[in-house]
Amino acid sequence: MAQTEQNFKNHVRFDPMFHGFLAFGALILLGSTIYALVRQPDWWGAVRLLGVLWAIVLMFKMRLYALQVQDRVIRLEERMRLAQLLPEPTRARIGALTERQLIALRFASDGEVAGLVEQTLGGNWDSKQIKQAVRNWRADTFRV
Repeated sequence: MAQTEQNFKNHVRFDPMFHGFLAFGALILLGSTIYALVRQPDWWGAVRLLGVLWAIVLMFKMRLYALQVQDRVIRLEERMRLAQLLPEPTRARIGALTERQLIALRFASDGEVAGLVEQTLGGNWDSKQIKQAVRNWRADTFRV
């Protein structure tokens, strides 16, 4: 499958196994378990419902943990990158950037990141504004 060039409109990652199979399967299991419990209320039906809810929470928590770890790594990578690319006065203000801003700045090319950092700090841009301002997109194809 050929990878198209990544940009603001197509950078959101869709994982067919998670967003399709697991999420859809979890909804089917939840629905059928609730249906069975309503049709025939008993102790084991309640236990099955608890088990399905437990599995759904586990599935989403595992995904969120992976995303949080990835965000921490991106934050570290971007701080190191910005420390190398920014001029001295701006470099001292890297700590003022939020995690979401740092994560959005990862898409900016080396040539435009300094200007975007200045605009972000000056206008308190959110991640969407930063991504929309990127002209030379650095693809992040390793995102979970």
